[in-house]
Amino acid sequence: MPKPVVPEEKRRRRRPTKSGTVLSEELIVETALRMLREHGSAGLTARRLGLALDADPSTLYRYFRGMDDLTLAIGDALIGQALEGWRPTGEWRADLRSFGLRIHGAYLAHPQAALLTTNRVTGRAHELAADEAVLDVLRTAGFPLPDTVRVYHAFIDQTLAFAALDAASLALPSDSLHADEDMWRSTYARLPATTHPRIAEAAPLLATRMLTSAYPAALDMLLDSAAARLEAVRD
Repeated sequence: MPKPVVPEEKRRRRRPTKSGTVLSEELIVETALRMLREHGSAGLTARRLGLALDADPSTLYRYFRGMDDLTLAIGDALIGQALEGWRPTGEWRADLRSFGLRIHGAYLAHPQAALLTTNRVTGRAHELAADEAVLDVLRTAGFPLPDTVRVYHAFIDQTLAFAALDAASLALPSDSLHADEDMWRSTYARLPATTHPRIAEAAPLLATRMLTSAYPAALDMLLDSAAARLEAVRD
């Protein structure tokens, strides 16, 4: 049975840790993000987190119901980073494009955390604010409700899918990452036109293009489709 979470006001009355640090949910999440960056998901345990915070591991359960609850808080924190400083301008396409790139970038700044959280639904404040913002941008632009939900679904899932894909590459050991990237030059670029004519003609472009994320291009394609749908609705 999960342990009850102590209300925030009661947590603040707790004494500092041995090193004088006053624990908070934000501090625990920040420390967890650092541990994920340094050690990966296998290195994030209650015991190790307690050591990093100079606190008894059981103290964490005053803030989170368990490690899975902490995982959801980490995911929500990444969405919060994307939201920080973003404001809709009234130009729906530009607003969605900038917000999508912000979400994608926030996850890629923490690739190990992205692998752990992109497929989760947190139901927390930042996630709810992001969903409300996207839906509002679409409805304000004039999309009918069914189209709003369809575009929202594609937008969110595409953004998170590319974040997971690109984060997985960044999380690879450097030797493996470089070997994958070099494959476009060492193998694809050397294929003869007699056996692989289409690859051979595209090889110079592939060697450059495939080393970058396809997310911006895919996002533009999605927004093109949405814009065409909105024009059809207006007509």
